[in-house]
Amino acid sequence: MIVDAEDRADALFQALADRTRRDIMRRVLTGEHSVSALAMNYEMSFAAVQKHVTVLERAGLLTKRRSGREQLASGDVAAVRSVASMLTELEHLWRDRVARIDELIASDANRED
Repeated sequence: MIVDAEDRADALFQALADRTRRDIMRRVLTGEHSVSALAMNYEMSFAAVQKHVTVLERAGLLTKRRSGREQLASGDVAAVRSVASMLTELEHLWRDRVARIDELIASDANRED
């Protein structure tokens, strides 16, 4: 279980750092998919795909449920929105820094005139 916000951010970004996991997320955000159907899309073993799904589930990006013998995975839109929110926050911080640098450059240019 992820307790603090920084640990949650680490888990989310670590889970999304892998190309296969990002592709799995794209698929499960369009609707529910069985893990076995997901596995057919990749040139790796079922167990490897299942591990990727588990990483995404532990990060809170998808949920799984059982239907008979199948495990069905679906994406958690709220979790994806939280990632987008974190990135937006970082972008605002970066833009504020750039704006301050621009202000400093402009004030230095005015002093030289």
